[in-house]
Formats: sequence, structure tokens, C-alpha cells
Amino acid sequence: MKWSEVRRMYPNQYVKLNIIDFYLEGDKKIVTDVALINVIEDPKLATKELLKSKGDTIVYHTGDEKIVIELRKAIGLRGMRL
Repeated sequence: MKWSEVRRMYPNQYVKLNIIDFYLEGDKKIVTDVALINVIEDPKLATKELLKSKGDTIVYHTGDEKIVIELRKAIGLRGMRL
């Protein structure tokens, strides 16, 4: 399902989604196709669901024209001895 369809069907709401397709634009992931898991009416519940989300599952607000996820590089000191 296209993000524009989800926005039209569920205006101004939080939705839980599974990412189906995306493209990269620099350090950003632009999501184009999603599978709707459910609609979340309570903003506090939406935040809790977002914090529990893993992998390609996200919570997003349909007020946003595009789904843009900023990618971060993992920085760590794994294996370093001080």
C-alpha cells in the first residue's frame, strides 16, 4: 500500500506500519510502500508502540507527507582496550 493511500484513509492519525519498500537518499531512508498493522488513536500509546518497534516496523503520523527515516551509523568502542 502506498503511503499516500494510508494518509487518505486515516487522516491525522498515528499508524503502525511494516515497511515493504524504500529508497535511500543520502543518509535518509524514504519509505514508499507499507503494510498497515493498525491505527493508534492515543498519542501516548503510539509512543509506547514506537519504542517497542523493531526492524521494519514503525509508528508514524499521517500528517507527514513522506516517511523519512534518518539513518545513523553505529559508533562504538567494541573490542578496544583502554
